[in-house]
Amino acid sequence: MVKRIRIRTMFIGGCITILFFILLVRIFWVQVVDASFLTEKAKETWSTTVKLDAVRGTIFDRNMNTLAVDAPAYTVAVNPKRIHDLKLEEPIAAKLSEILNKPVPEVMALVTAKKKDGTYYDQREVREEGWKIDQGLADKINTYIDELRDKVGKNADVGIYLLKETKRFYPNDSLAAHLLGYTDKQGKAVTGLEAFFDKDLAGIDGSISYDQDRKGYKLPSADEIYKPEKDGKNLVLTLDQNIQHFTEEALKEVYNKYQPISATAIVADPSTMDILATANMPNYNPNKYWETKNQANFYDHSIKSVYEPGSTFKIITLAAAVQEGYFNPNETYMSGQIKVSGWPKPLRDHKRGGWGEITFLEGLKRSSNVAFVKLGYERLQKEKLGKYFEDFGFGQKTDIPLFGERAGTMRLDSNVDVATASFGQGGVVVTPIQQVAGVAAVANGGKLMAPRLVKEIIDPTTNTTTKIEPTMVRQVISPETSRKVGEYLEQVVSDQKIGTGKSAYIEGYRIAGKTGTAQKPKKGGGYEANKYVVSFIGYAPVEDPKLLVYVIIDEPNDQYVGGGSAAGPVFKSIMSQSLRYLGIEPSSKPKQETEDETKSEGKPAKPVAIVPDVLKLKIAEAKEKLTNQGITFDTIGKGSNIVRQVPDAGTPLAQGNRVYLITEDPKNITMPDMKGSSLRDVLEFCTLLDISYTITGEGYVVSQETTKDGDKMHVNFKLEPMTGEKSDPPPK
Repeated sequence: MVKRIRIRTMFIGGCITILFFILLVRIFWVQVVDASFLTEKAKETWSTTVKLDAVRGTIFDRNMNTLAVDAPAYTVAVNPKRIHDLKLEEPIAAKLSEILNKPVPEVMALVTAKKKDGTYYDQREVREEGWKIDQGLADKINTYIDELRDKVGKNADVGIYLLKETKRFYPNDSLAAHLLGYTDKQGKAVTGLEAFFDKDLAGIDGSISYDQDRKGYKLPSADEIYKPEKDGKNLVLTLDQNIQHFTEEALKEVYNKYQPISATAIVADPSTMDILATANMPNYNPNKYWETKNQANFYDHSIKSVYEPGSTFKIITLAAAVQEGYFNPNETYMSGQIKVSGWPKPLRDHKRGGWGEITFLEGLKRSSNVAFVKLGYERLQKEKLGKYFEDFGFGQKTDIPLFGERAGTMRLDSNVDVATASFGQGGVVVTPIQQVAGVAAVANGGKLMAPRLVKEIIDPTTNTTTKIEPTMVRQVISPETSRKVGEYLEQVVSDQKIGTGKSAYIEGYRIAGKTGTAQKPKKGGGYEANKYVVSFIGYAPVEDPKLLVYVIIDEPNDQYVGGGSAAGPVFKSIMSQSLRYLGIEPSSKPKQETEDETKSEGKPAKPVAIVPDVLKLKIAEAKEKLTNQGITFDTIGKGSNIVRQVPDAGTPLAQGNRVYLITEDPKNITMPDMKGSSLRDVLEFCTLLDISYTITGEGYVVSQETTKDGDKMHVNFKLEPMTGEKSDPPPK
């Protein structure tokens, strides 16, 4: 018995010893080997970290008006368990559906949501419709909560909550939407400046960590680990909110009228290439981006769409020709059509038959394709023309700070490519922002400038400001060439008789501009018969350009409208409002009207200027004198001095009329071919040169017959009505 007891005692003692040894090993393992791991696990239980959200940077316009800012928002949440206890599932689902515009079945699914074990959830967020709602909707939710509490009990939990958050807010809704871009509800920057400058705007989130008890309260003796948030930087743009408003309103009007695929406008300061406004139609509201179903509304045509620019591109060819000394405004050529080596068809002017033998300046004013084929293809030729196109920035990105910019193309592979590119079709495809930068270089004294969208970046944490200065890419043409081209382009607008840009005329201001009407190319080659891109580009004042405006309308629903009739009025609206807003004084005093002076049938037009004396002056001197007074003119003859002027000096000049400058004896001037000219053209010209004439028919000249009796010349003109025609499509 004793032996048996001893054995049992030893066995039990051995087991206890072994267990004690195992316990010691386990304690050693836990406290030494696994100490770090278990400490971290424990910290996860009693430690907590609270995220400190950084405030996204604010975007301002150039005058510090807010364009994008973080604002308070609310997310609607429901407590299915509490709502079930109150038996309010159906009324709450119906009311939330009404306020948030969310289908009743979807809301009902949320307010009755259960876990896998069959118990109700304590909280479910109402997404997407109840996610980050604005104050207006939040007020409606709070009103409904108060109504429920009146029934259930004061301060009672009715199972509906508003969780306070922040969201990106655009105070002007759709204003400058394509430029600003937007952030989605998760706070991710999607497009525009929001995306391009996301690293600057987003900032860096902070945090605070501390120990807590099992109820979530901070332990009094606990240490804190605090990492402060760093708010995002603020952007100050070159954009002007008011000019942006003028631009969008004018663009909406033409978009509603002609229902094009798209309409785009850009306003810039040509001296710095500061973008003062940029707009596209159709548009969208970044505050409610999810409501816009058509993805085309988000597309920024100003940098992503490419077009054959048409006649607005003639400005570039003109500048190159003037720089090289190939453009003589008084030199004549035969308009109508021109042959290009290696191409079977002649290239034509937009008016069949042209205007006979005219000067190159008149060719510019009438937007003659033939004139520019002669300048670009025949005189500048492929190498020089291509070099100027490249120097003006075409075929390459402008590096505007936005994602998605396209480079366009330049194709000058054949003679016909060179010829058609010289008047803006076939061999050249550009983006609107390229066109603006190129023409700005013509306007500002010949300097190609990089587009600037952001003036300053302000860091609110360090209170420092980084300025972004205007950047000059290269000098393309001389200041003298720039001045000359501006004066030539001014006559395209100021010539109220034949200037294609006359619809953009603004009384008192010197406007330089050019229209464009380009046929749209087909995908498989060739051109669409009745689809056009119409445009207008111009700048003012000519003597010191402050504003440049480009308007482009892609495929208006009226195939017969051109750049002058459709885009010109948009340009005029934007330019006139912007000039007045900026306080830019007129170049000449506009005429004053009183009730007694209003236009009426049979009354002569009011004078806008007094004709100065330019007799015996050189052409350049006379031209400068007239241009400075805003008077349009035509030069006739091949002499170098003015031998006669009509009207005479001191004559009041009515709106729309011009001064004719004759540089040689009228007897030596050959009667030009007047085919296509109006009756008014015929009368003015014949009266000017003391030529007798007879007129048969109405409309435009279709034929003429000249006879001479000694020194006396007589011309018989036959006129017929003429319907408008578009130009032949250039080769593709």
